[in-house]
Amino acid sequence: TILEMRDITKTFPGVKALSNVNLSVEEGEIHAVVGENGAGKSTLMKVLSGAYRPDAGGDILIDGIPVATGDPIKARANGIAVIYQELSLAPNLTVAQNIFLGNEPRRFGIVDRDQCNRRAKEIIARLGVSFSARASVSSLSLGERQLVEIARALSTSARIIVMDEPTTSLTSRETDRLFEVIATLKAQGIAIIYISHRMEEVYQLADRVSVLRDST
Repeated sequence: TILEMRDITKTFPGVKALSNVNLSVEEGEIHAVVGENGAGKSTLMKVLSGAYRPDAGGDILIDGIPVATGDPIKARANGIAVIYQELSLAPNLTVAQNIFLGNEPRRFGIVDRDQCNRRAKEIIARLGVSFSARASVSSLSLGERQLVEIARALSTSARIIVMDEPTTSLTSRETDRLFEVIATLKAQGIAIIYISHRMEEVYQLADRVSVLRDST
């Protein structure tokens, strides 16, 4: 088991957003998390990503080892990456620059553009997609931009990738392409947590499904 979330509770003033939620995910598993709006899906993922600290008594374990909570930097270091609906790319930069933004390979203290492009090309090849690492993100379709976000996650050696309603704005062709990429990631042993309200997608993709109801 690559990830365990045990007894996760999160309370905001006047609202219990999560109540003793448990979730386990295996290496190379596509694990869907479904539930109505307000059921706590987004809150649970924000706890996993370090954006929120759970209430006392809840634990997150990676490979069976408890890890720090409430710290996004440590969450990324533990191999957790989240791809939100609102993509956080810089459209005026290239694909390679976006993949390594804030984490650029350097040589003698200066950003190494050649290494940046070379490593980006390798990551894009892992995904089996065709756009160039040197292309401007502004020239890409929405579906391709989402794949750049996935490539960015791989650049940080992510082992657990959370996708939050990833097909909301995609065409059917882009959705099919995304599913092919997800299958590629699964084959590479990466765990996918797939948040969706589209049950036909969940049945098509998921190895297991967890249902959140009323914060539990």
